Order: sequence, then structure tokens, then C-alpha cells
Amino acid sequence: MVEKASKGRKEEVVAREYTINLHKRLHGCTFKKKAPKAIKEIRKFAQKAMGTTDVRVDVKLNKQIWSRGIRSVPRRVRVRISRKRNDDEDAKEELYSLVTVAEIPAEGLKGLGTKIIEDED
Repeated sequence: MVEKASKGRKEEVVAREYTINLHKRLHGCTFKKKAPKAIKEIRKFAQKAMGTTDVRVDVKLNKQIWSRGIRSVPRRVRVRISRKRNDDEDAKEELYSLVTVAEIPAEGLKGLGTKIIEDED
């Protein structure tokens, strides 16, 4: 019974905003591998948060991560992760996650929690 309830929750189309601390995820990483590893860590975070293996990273988020070069990745990044329905009929999964950049408040990223976004369309 519990498994069905948790599986049903994963089937919903939903959008949430998260703050991802890249600094702790990239600690000890070689300079020339920091930006690619940051993208991989964002994908891993989205997979865990949304429960989908198909994760698509937006171009603007990729540009923001790479904006200061391969070495100087931002310490924290605010992202919006949306779980959406797959339109392809031959897709392996019926849902995918889209990771985009969320607007950053003027007071900074610290202390912001997870925010569930109601109707974004």
C-alpha cells in the first residue's frame, strides 16, 4: 500500500525551486573538470529530487554555470526543476525533468528553502 502511494506521487507533473550548493559537491575537484562536473551534479540532484532518469538541462543554466569559465563555478545556484510529460510515444519513460535557472532574490541565496511552484504555464 505504501509503495503505491509513493509511486503515485512520482507520477504528478510538478515544479519546484531548489538552491543547489555546488561548492560542497565540487570540493576537491580538479580545476579543469569543475564546470562539467557541476552539470553532472545538477543532473544527479534532479534525478534524486524528481525520481526521473531523463533530465534535461536548459541552455541558460548551462551558460550561467560556464559564465566565469571552467574553474570558477558559482558556489550556489537557484534552479527550477519541472517534472513534465514526455510527448514522444516511443520514449522509455513517460516523465522527464527540465532544469532551468530561477530568478535570484536581491538578498541572496542563503536561507531559501524548497518552493513548490503552482501553475507555471
